[in-house]
Amino acid sequence: MTTTTSAPAGLTTARAAEIRSTTGRNELPAARPPSVAGRIVAQLRDPLIIVLLAAMAVTAVLRDVADLAVIALVIVLNTTIGVIQEIRADRAVAALRRMAAPLARVRRDGADAVLPAGELVPGDLVRVEAGDVVPADLRVVEAVRLTTDESALTGESMTVARAAGEELSAGSVTATGRAIGVVVRTGTDSALGRIAALVAGQPRRATPLQRRLAGLGKVLAVVAVALSAVVFAVGVLRGQPVTEMLLAAVSLTVAAVPESLPAVVTLSLALGAHRMARRSAIVRRLPAVETLGSVTVLATDKTGTLTEGLMSVDRFVLPDGATITFSGRGYDPDGTAEPPPGPDGLELARALVLCTDADLATADGSWTPVGDPMEAALLTAAGRCGVAVALRSRFPRVDEVPFDAERRRMTTVHADPDGGYLVVVKGAPDVLLTGDALGAARLADDGYRVLAVAAAHHDERPGHDRLDDGLRLLGLVVLTDPVREAAPATVAAFHAAGIRPILITGDHPATATAVATRVGLVRPGDDPAAAVYARTRPEEKLTIIERLQREGHVVAMTGDGVNDAPALRRADIGVAMGRGGTEAARQAADLVLADDDLATIGRAIREGRRIYANIRRFLVYALAGGVAEILVMLAGPWLGLAVPLLPAQILWINMITHGLPGVALGGEPAYPGLMRRPPRRPDQAVLGGLTGRIALIGALITATVLGAALWTAHTGGPWRTVLFVTLGLAQLGVALALRVRAGRARNRSLDAAVALSLLLQVAAVWLAPLRDLLGTEPLTVFQLAACAVVAAVPGAVTALATRRAGTNGPVTGAAAAVE
Repeated sequence: MTTTTSAPAGLTTARAAEIRSTTGRNELPAARPPSVAGRIVAQLRDPLIIVLLAAMAVTAVLRDVADLAVIALVIVLNTTIGVIQEIRADRAVAALRRMAAPLARVRRDGADAVLPAGELVPGDLVRVEAGDVVPADLRVVEAVRLTTDESALTGESMTVARAAGEELSAGSVTATGRAIGVVVRTGTDSALGRIAALVAGQPRRATPLQRRLAGLGKVLAVVAVALSAVVFAVGVLRGQPVTEMLLAAVSLTVAAVPESLPAVVTLSLALGAHRMARRSAIVRRLPAVETLGSVTVLATDKTGTLTEGLMSVDRFVLPDGATITFSGRGYDPDGTAEPPPGPDGLELARALVLCTDADLATADGSWTPVGDPMEAALLTAAGRCGVAVALRSRFPRVDEVPFDAERRRMTTVHADPDGGYLVVVKGAPDVLLTGDALGAARLADDGYRVLAVAAAHHDERPGHDRLDDGLRLLGLVVLTDPVREAAPATVAAFHAAGIRPILITGDHPATATAVATRVGLVRPGDDPAAAVYARTRPEEKLTIIERLQREGHVVAMTGDGVNDAPALRRADIGVAMGRGGTEAARQAADLVLADDDLATIGRAIREGRRIYANIRRFLVYALAGGVAEILVMLAGPWLGLAVPLLPAQILWINMITHGLPGVALGGEPAYPGLMRRPPRRPDQAVLGGLTGRIALIGALITATVLGAALWTAHTGGPWRTVLFVTLGLAQLGVALALRVRAGRARNRSLDAAVALSLLLQVAAVWLAPLRDLLGTEPLTVFQLAACAVVAAVPGAVTALATRRAGTNGPVTGAAAAVE
């Protein structure tokens, strides 16, 4: 036990209240989420929505109730979807608040009391015991065998021995022993509070897709307004009625705006998130689904991510240099020891059982540590040698000297049932060994934690001055946080996909480098300094992430501790462990791995790439249709077709062609080799390499549709309705032409979506209520069949052209161009 001078009476209640009036409560401030009204306003600022609002205003002035209703419905639908998704509140700071101990044992007015942790103030005298979360930053004044688990704050997987005079950080956990400490910092001034401030100070960074779509939306809005102004001016100058030209301008504006794009993208991301959830990847922020496909750097944590997150005995090294290697899962003593231990190995195992304070508990077939996790790992190894904890009853402990930072070893004395006393010592190898005996220093340099174990037999009970007499080395215990079984293969897959993995950890540099080498993160010839960042504080992790982002990288960051929360928040995509991670990390992240498996990140990245490729496929489809609508609206009047389409008709076509088929295109399967290609460049435009294809498909649809309308007008038929039906059906044919053909992985939902949209398009001319709403006329069965035959031409030509240009095996040319 170590002590320092303290005030045993603690503070008075009056004095504590006085201090609290200055320092505030021992709590972390909660961020106020945006109001629903604020979220709605943010959605309405989208450039595409602004254009639709302007169009709605014009239709209101013209008293065009049908068009007004349809445009308003589209705006309400898009805004509602966006607001519902944004209501996923940011609770990272709230999670940090919950980590603070709700109650604390404190000395007030000379008596012990249990008070809410929020009432603690600097100067309070607080008692913590094994299992307690430290409620505030404390300076230790009295400690008995005190160790703390600070992995959630620092990333260190090993428990830390603490003595009087040292500080305990708020949010750390008392692993063993007990302590009394004076509160030195509370609330936002504590270690937990400083991390909370870092998290709160990191605004969400717009995802690559959000940035690209925002730029595209602005361009489309400018084009729509410019074209509408030109058409209106030319028409008025040619003597056309102002009202008619206003209607034409609104129609053209609606045609130029893919108003279903926000809804389709959101729904595609939502369906992708659902598929990822079935594969143990839970998406907390919807745009993160697409961001995964853009990742160029994966910054991974070590403890709990690349490794199991628990200490395990890797091997014994016996005095003659022989080794016993252990295998098994977690703390289950039913693992194996190879080769089976002989007398020397069993003697070392018995010493470990006696010179530990921890224990193992089992419930529902799962073994968990009771006390220091490292000591529990020693018991597990002993159990795998066939030595049970029951041995302690045969060798009762009669004396001990706990481990401390000065002695760097633990000593226990036991009554030997055969007479005399057994002294067992475990501690740092440089304390118990001479030089680099048994390669202890080399093992430490390789990132292992090494303990030396020695024992001596005394005829009489030794005093503390004779505990080191006659010690005989029993061997070394080599501990490690084992690498996850799938980690090497997963890291290799990241390299193959063109993703640069790096390790950022608060652990020791030697340990970090050793783990990075074992999993293949550092390959032969690589400079470890470029891929391994060790002993990093939360602020330094932020700096690393921000530097990578300034270099143009899209960064994914994995983590499980409180210390990871700020970097998880700042990264383009934060990934937290669901089972072994802290609540703070989970709430700061965009993606939570329910199975804590790094391989799940690889599957999520593949899903993100597939979704982005399908979004680009939808943009080809939707914008080609938009180009066709614009060309029809521009060329129609010059060919004698005044106001070819009404605003409501354009919106109807866009909704039935972009809605269901658009979402279905988002479900297209991934093409073979998707994860053997490098990620797309972060600066690549969302339409990069697609504008020529969009223009050609749009021109093809335009020529076909105008041809059908002109022929119908020449014969005196309902040309506008024929144009309306043919334009919708032609776009549906193009949707089928743009699908991925990857063996048996056929997207049946696209077939169903196209079929349903076709029926809706036919209903628009057959059902009287829809005819009244859309301004269409009835068509005969022969006329509808003729429309269908003509409308099939653009899709057939597109499919033939893309198949001829096809590359990459079974993937069509469209897929190759899009992806």
